[in-house]
Amino acid sequence: MQIANPIYDIVFKFLMEDKVSAILLLSSIIGEQIDELDLLPQESTLQLEQHSLTVYRLDFSAKITTEEGHKQVLIEIQKAKLPSDIMRFRRYLGEQYSNKNNQYKNSEEQNIPLPIISIYFLGYPLQNIKAPLIKVNQQYYDLTKQQEITTKETFIESLTHDSYVIQISLLNKDHQSELERLLSIFDQHQHLETDKHILDINENDYPKKYCQLIRRLQRAISEPKIRQTMDVEDEILEDLQNMERVIDKKDKVIAEKNQALALKNKALVEKDQVLELKNRALVEKDQIIAELQKRLSDF
Repeated sequence: MQIANPIYDIVFKFLMEDKVSAILLLSSIIGEQIDELDLLPQESTLQLEQHSLTVYRLDFSAKITTEEGHKQVLIEIQKAKLPSDIMRFRRYLGEQYSNKNNQYKNSEEQNIPLPIISIYFLGYPLQNIKAPLIKVNQQYYDLTKQQEITTKETFIESLTHDSYVIQISLLNKDHQSELERLLSIFDQHQHLETDKHILDINENDYPKKYCQLIRRLQRAISEPKIRQTMDVEDEILEDLQNMERVIDKKDKVIAEKNQALALKNKALVEKDQVLELKNRALVEKDQIIAELQKRLSDF
């Protein structure tokens, strides 16, 4: 079966706009039951010299069932194709924490900040960790008793957050869990040799409960606007990569020039030190000559 490649922003947005598909994917990643889900789309326009593209970041308000009961959370999804996107992630997180709309009223009609869960789909590998699926969760510790605290606290939950990192480039056919089988829809080893916009998958590899999600990606292929936007994404990504290469080259030249200037400055400092020693020696010589002349004049 052929499906649209969800690594593209336009395809991923199309997938996640379907509530059933979004719940299937998100609940599988966070490992908790999502009872209600509302999409809070954010968009901005990326303007380069030759291209203009609407870039989406997806935020969801979700009501989930946990072992402690029900809770409301904000799920933020971000995709990155370049390592430089990390600053964009930090900026978005800052916006989420400061957004007054990201709160709910508890049973006592108090405004409570929504806990944040961030999910990152990375199109490049991390430097030191080779696991394709990574969970970063908050844990409380009593430092006096040196033991874990299992009770959750609103104050702490409002200021820290859990994260999930998915390294798309490390996904492969050797699926060890159901979640890995699901996320193999992002496996770039499956794209067609003639068209990387399309992945060729075996529908039988996926549990039946994910059928809606797979069909949604299959449907995306037939959307002309989606195909056209994927072409634009390719062109913009190439432009960004070229810009990064130019910047890296300039940074290297600047670093080499700074190193040369540092060596030159060091040489100048050493030269000044030599001149200072020479001048000091001349002063001492003049003092010796003056002393000798004084002694001679005394005879």
